[in-house]
Amino acid sequence: MGKRVAVVLSGCGVYDGAEIHESVLTLLQLEKNAAQVQAFAPDVMQAHVVNHLSGEVTEEAQRNALVESARIMRGNVKPLNEASADDFDALIVPGGFGAAKNLSDFAFAGADLKVNADFLDFARAMHKANKPIGLICIAPAMTAAIFGEGASCTIGNDADTAAAIEKTGAKHIVCSVDGIYVDEANKLVTTPAYMLANSIVEAATGIGKLVDQVVAMA
Repeated sequence: MGKRVAVVLSGCGVYDGAEIHESVLTLLQLEKNAAQVQAFAPDVMQAHVVNHLSGEVTEEAQRNALVESARIMRGNVKPLNEASADDFDALIVPGGFGAAKNLSDFAFAGADLKVNADFLDFARAMHKANKPIGLICIAPAMTAAIFGEGASCTIGNDADTAAAIEKTGAKHIVCSVDGIYVDEANKLVTTPAYMLANSIVEAATGIGKLVDQVVAMA
């Protein structure tokens, strides 16, 4: 039997939900590792809806993060409040602004971020059970909330974002687009992905390494 891995999404689309390339690359690499995957997403309204052609917020529109995440999963996604650490060997969270707008409010509050209560409970329970967690792209902004002060992570090399992460109590490590950073003590694996990537191939390299490492640690 393959390792049981929970994947937490946050909508569908880089500007207001889960980054689609990162999500699909994660799912593909998990399948290559013969993992048993279940996706979850918060059953909440998105912070806002962005027109991905223009990049502008569509003020009158409303979308649900769980319903939108179902687009990526072909319908196979469950509400985040149903996730139990007892059922999984590992957790992976793709990036996209949804991680910083729907799973947390890092995009708006920076170092004073608050994290979705259902996600935080699940992630902390996974950590307490000594199970590995992979955070991709901007998702490592939630590191200190999950693991406490001193946990190490990467979002690549963006100075302002790294400074905000360090203000939360986490330690930021500069990392190349094709690399990963492993905080062995916390069983946390992070990679920059589209914080640095200029192509899907670049994003795939780091994400592939992250998934392989998380599965190996599970």
